[in-house]
Amino acid sequence: MKSKILILEDDLGINNLITMQLQAEGYEVIQAFDGQEAINLFDKTFDLAILDIMVPIKDGFEVLEHIRKSSIIPIIFLTARDEDMDKMRALGLGADDYVTKPFSIVEVVYRCKAHLRRYLNYSNPTNEISDSITHGDIYMQRSTFEATLSQEPLNLSVKEFELLWFFTEHIGQVFTRQQLYEHVWGAEYFGDDNTIMVHISKLREKLGENPKQPKYIKTIKGLGYRMEKL
Repeated sequence: MKSKILILEDDLGINNLITMQLQAEGYEVIQAFDGQEAINLFDKTFDLAILDIMVPIKDGFEVLEHIRKSSIIPIIFLTARDEDMDKMRALGLGADDYVTKPFSIVEVVYRCKAHLRRYLNYSNPTNEISDSITHGDIYMQRSTFEATLSQEPLNLSVKEFELLWFFTEHIGQVFTRQQLYEHVWGAEYFGDDNTIMVHISKLREKLGENPKQPKYIKTIKGLGYRMEKL
């Protein structure tokens, strides 16, 4: 079955370019040209969404919030807005990736493939891969994206879930931001520290971590991050 992708982009040329490239890769693509149209089109059959911020009627942030009410699919922002605050807001609301214009269509397709591959692998684990993992009061189940802390739901985004799973699989090991990005995002690292920092900050917040004395995810100065042994 083809993966189904929603594209929200009001520039006809850009929308058609991305659509044609993704269709050439074998994906089913549904186009939207304003935020309200994207909301009306969205349903649980989509596997990924690409959103622009500055679109008519409802902006990309509003569409992101609407999708996150019912879905954990990967969401990539593709926008001319390159301010850090916009990026942090998008990631904080649950976006998985953020690409600024002008962009390479090859890079966009590559990122889509990486996000879809990881999302579908987590949603459909093989028999050889454990479907659940536990560390301290943390419990996670891959097939359902369920994560709890002391039996209370953590309500993680896809990337927060994948990041926490990766840390929990590698307790005691230190990972740089580049290593985390390449392992968890499954894509080439472009020196984008904000993406990692925002996701770890949100993850720590949901775990109830004290930033000065974290129980689970510790910052190793000058190196990266480590999941602590308990």
